[in-house]
Amino acid sequence: MKADLHCHTKLSNGTLGIEDLIILAKKRGVETIAITDIDCLAGTVRGKIIGERYGVNVIPGVEISATDAESGKQLHILCYLSDMPDRLEGLCHRNAMARKKAAHITMLKLARAYPVTTEFIVKCATGSTNIYKQHIMQALMECGFTTAIYGELYEKLFTPESPENIITKPSFPDVKEVISAVHDAGGVAVLAAPCKFGVEDLIERLIGYGLDGIEVYHPSCSEEKQAELKKLATKNKILVTGGTDFKGMYNSEAISVGDCGISEELLAKLMSYKARQKRLIKKAQKAAENA
Repeated sequence: MKADLHCHTKLSNGTLGIEDLIILAKKRGVETIAITDIDCLAGTVRGKIIGERYGVNVIPGVEISATDAESGKQLHILCYLSDMPDRLEGLCHRNAMARKKAAHITMLKLARAYPVTTEFIVKCATGSTNIYKQHIMQALMECGFTTAIYGELYEKLFTPESPENIITKPSFPDVKEVISAVHDAGGVAVLAAPCKFGVEDLIERLIGYGLDGIEVYHPSCSEEKQAELKKLATKNKILVTGGTDFKGMYNSEAISVGDCGISEELLAKLMSYKARQKRLIKKAQKAAENA
């Protein structure tokens, strides 16, 4: 069965708790998942312990928010298998504070048009480490202004082209700094959902910054795009990963754990990647000494 290396819990913008997510994976026959909450490492240790209880391999991960300084585009970097995750705590905290600040401004903009209080939105986000647009939409649903998280009202409020949008962009660190931080923590840096974020044109430059892989298999990526991204990854000898970007009820389409992911072969390449890189570095150092 495929490994789903992109799953969110209540700790960020998902609706399932850690244990419920792992039980769902078990019931669906998914042997390996990665919990990749946004700018949040809180579920990694607990996820591994609960995973062992249910016979599900839980890979430690985190999805880190970033900005490409040259283009101004926002993107996310998935960090897997970090040896020293505590080194990422400061970066994740800074991102969380930036997101909270932006969410507060967004909620004030919303209050001008809809009688929904900040306190009620925070209540809808109970269990999460931050406020996401899904929580705002849930509050609007519960107050009777829409019948769906995604739909006409969502497009009106969260589409940049909409004249009535309430979007407030957080200020995130440069992607070069994020990739460097992931490596400093002994992790593997993978570009999350390039098709979703519209950053396919940045990949070559990101590889130059030390990017270790691309999330090729993602619900937002067509088969044609997947083929292009896989070819690019093969050409540059970097990893190919994938996952559902599972958020439970907050997904924009009907999708469950394991509906998108990677094969055992690709998973094995990820799991052996750091050891392989160390061997290559030693080999290069030895060659330099003998030159």
